Parts: sequence; C-alpha cells; structure tokens
Amino acid sequence: MSEGTGPANDTTRKRGTGAFMRGLRRATLLAAIVGGLGLIAGFLWFVSRVPREGSTMSRTAEGIVVLTGGASRIADAIELLASGRGQRLLITGVNPNTNSVELARLVPRYQPLFACCVDLDHAARNTIGNAIEARRWSRDRGFRSLLVVTSAYHMPRTMAEFAHQLPDVVLIGFPVISEKQRAASWWTPATARLLVSEYLKFLLAKLRMGIAPYGGRSPVDADETRG
Repeated sequence: MSEGTGPANDTTRKRGTGAFMRGLRRATLLAAIVGGLGLIAGFLWFVSRVPREGSTMSRTAEGIVVLTGGASRIADAIELLASGRGQRLLITGVNPNTNSVELARLVPRYQPLFACCVDLDHAARNTIGNAIEARRWSRDRGFRSLLVVTSAYHMPRTMAEFAHQLPDVVLIGFPVISEKQRAASWWTPATARLLVSEYLKFLLAKLRMGIAPYGGRSPVDADETRG
C-alpha cells in the first residue's frame, strides 16, 4: 500500500472536508443574517426619509418639474408656478395621447398658465427618463435650480436619479402626500407593500449609479448627437 493512501488518511481527508463544509454553511448563514439585518435597517432608514407631512414651500427655483403618476401632483405643481415659486413648469412623463388642453381642464383656475409657462414631456417612461428629460429641459432653458414635485414615497428615488443626471443643478424636493397616505401608518399592509417595493427600486437605482457613475455620455448627450 502506498504511503499516504491508507484508511487513516482517507478518514482525515473526509473529516477535513466535513469541517470545511460546516464552516462554509455557518459563514453563509452568518452572511445571510447580516445581509437581512442590513436590509431591514436600510428599509427603516428609507421610511424615515419619506415625508409624512405636506410641505409648505418658502423657497423658489428657476424651474419646476413635476412627475406624472399621482392624482394631485400636477395641481400642486401648477399652484407652485402660480405663486411664483418658479419661472416655468415641466410636466414629464405625460401620456403621448394627452395634450395641454386636457391637462388644463384638471386645474381650470390656472388654465392661462398652460399657454405661457408650461411644457409637456411625452418621452419619459420611468423615473430615469424623467430625470433625463428634466436635464434636457433645464439645459435648454439655462435653469440652475429646480423644484421637483412627486409623491412623498417616490421622493428619495426621484431625488437620487435627478441628482445623478443634474449634478450641477440645485434640487429642492416638494413631496405630495394624499389624504389616504397621510392617514395610513407605514406598517399597514398596503402602505408597507408600496414602501418595500419603492425601497427595492431605490437600492437597485443606487447600485446602478455606483456601477455607472455620472461622467460619461448620458442618453441626453447621445440623443443630442443624433439630432
């Protein structure tokens, strides 16, 4: 029998392999626990960042951008424009089949503003697109500061995407909170599901931004080159 190949050595190797696998399982379990606790802690931080009360805007900016999707977002943005909080308003993510006349009917009191001071974007299909179109619009107008209007739960991701696309523009968030959202605690099932979904989207957005940091040619630059 060759040296080092006897039953004793086989037993030693098996014990070593077994110990390694047990250690690997423990390390994997520990990593899963730490990762899970990290996700929970991150979610609680995210919830703390979501405004729970309506905002009373005292600041002004050169432009106002509102993201479509919430029932009262456009109305709040128009009121900000009417009160002189911005020179011009961009409504981004508008359905291609919707025009300014139809939107003006939502706020009859402020219909004249649509003729002079409101621009519509029909290109954006998501938050990234909203940020890209806001960048294009603010660059064309020469605006260096923006009021950003969207739902409160959507505000952290929106501000992250806008800051990524507009690093040299001052961004001021204006969160819109519906009566239903104001009345419901965040841990109620429907609200919790909404916040968990938005938190995961926020994490993915931050991961994407970390992998592809701002600095190269953005989709806006590519579009301008083609045009």
